[in-house]
Amino acid sequence: MTITATTPSESAVKLPPRMAPLNPLFDGAEWDFALINRVYDVMGEIALGEMGLDIYPNQIEVITAEQMLDAYSSIGMPLMYRHWSFGKRFAYDEAAYRKGHRSLAFEIVINSNPCINYIMEENSMTMQALVIAHAAYGHNHFFKNNNQFQQWTQADHIIDYLSFAKTYVADCEDRFGQEAVELTLDAAHALMNQGVSRNLKLRSRNPAKREHQREMARREYEEQTYDVLSRTLPEINRGEPVTASLLAQSNASAAEQRKLGLPEENILYFLEKYAPKLADWQRELLRIVRSLSQYFYPQRQTKLMNEGCATFVHYEIMNRLYERGQLTDGTMLEFLHSHSSVVFQPSFNDRRYSGMNPYALGFAMMRDIQRICLEPSDEDRAWFPDFAGNNDPFGTLRDAWANYRDESFVHQFLSPKVMRDFHLFALRDEAKDPAVRITAIHDEQGYRDVRRRLARSYDVGTQDADLQVTDADLSGSRRLVVTHTVRNGIILDKVECERTLQHLARLWGYRVRLIEVDGESGRVLKEHEVLPMP
Repeated sequence: MTITATTPSESAVKLPPRMAPLNPLFDGAEWDFALINRVYDVMGEIALGEMGLDIYPNQIEVITAEQMLDAYSSIGMPLMYRHWSFGKRFAYDEAAYRKGHRSLAFEIVINSNPCINYIMEENSMTMQALVIAHAAYGHNHFFKNNNQFQQWTQADHIIDYLSFAKTYVADCEDRFGQEAVELTLDAAHALMNQGVSRNLKLRSRNPAKREHQREMARREYEEQTYDVLSRTLPEINRGEPVTASLLAQSNASAAEQRKLGLPEENILYFLEKYAPKLADWQRELLRIVRSLSQYFYPQRQTKLMNEGCATFVHYEIMNRLYERGQLTDGTMLEFLHSHSSVVFQPSFNDRRYSGMNPYALGFAMMRDIQRICLEPSDEDRAWFPDFAGNNDPFGTLRDAWANYRDESFVHQFLSPKVMRDFHLFALRDEAKDPAVRITAIHDEQGYRDVRRRLARSYDVGTQDADLQVTDADLSGSRRLVVTHTVRNGIILDKVECERTLQHLARLWGYRVRLIEVDGESGRVLKEHEVLPMP
């Protein structure tokens, strides 16, 4: 989670009305740990008492800019194994930061129990208050309650598992050499997005303890089954007999596919289980990378909702503190300047435009849900009969935060008003068409078409290439076949595809073939084939 600065919108700086004044919590930029603790407690009265949030215990750590850069390089985790790519990322980010080409996040928050919040020591007290409300209450509530995180992650055990992974990788480097470990991790990282089983149901056991028990069981089995005499026997030629009939080959192939559970979308899992040449320690490294991919999978599915939830929560908390007289006018103006920068959405023809700002759209939708619950229009009642005018905005939002991901949230809750506010419309731009055509405007059907198209753009399943292991020969040629189901005629980039296939071939140990097949017609569009590099 990051908050970065951009140009504020013109009409964002507007102070809300105030109630009877209380003593301000602070005045000025200076802070200390006692003040942070006091502000955290007061915010808890609003977040937990008035808004009904449910959070993990918080662990707030103040870090330096260099420590923040270090957290960047290790993908935002408090513990991480060593790998050259993390050092490369640190050097790049540090150089850009020192030259003023980029800013740093005001905070980083970890989905763990307790929830770890890193805040920058360079922040002013206003910014410390903002990020505590944003991360320690907003993100924390979302991590604990959203169904995607409950299904895919285990906040109670992630720190223990990272500690195990760090120790295990270091031990492998000592035993097998740093270069061998890096080659395996390089290949696993290249296939990280293909390391998720989307129908996986997590078990509640401690993963670090489970991995240790699995490793001990493997070693015990190897010791019990080791046979020196069997290693002196001549090797049997397992090549396929040339006299075998095509029908027999077909039947054997089909039986082997069923045995291997093909097709398999989780390529890292398949390699971990069946790659012929991988040592046990390499299989464990694949499992570590696969577990990290699984941990980050819900974050990829809920970026809009997660940031929208945290931004909405910090906005509500800071405004309520100001209304109670616990923030000064100067503090509130500093907050609004930063907040309006966060939720700024550049126009499509602005040089800063890079797609929809998740902070902007998520926050706007959640504020709109609050409005619909309290002051619905006739249009709102027609579009959202289930909650329009129910006078329970926080209950409605808590239900949405718990039970939806970005795709379904946009599809269910994006209103015509927000579409008008963001000036959304749909374009059709295909190579076969002589001109760009506007296919959805601001009418009844157009609103629904825009909402459907925008929701689809947040579907992680359509963003990642549909790659599946479809055939593997474990007893003959040892070939591996991967099929890419092509959507909308978009095939893989040749250079990147062949680079990734080299990593796949290194892990498999033999020839790898990739077939790109049109998803509608089933026609083969392109084929790639690589051998593992020596």
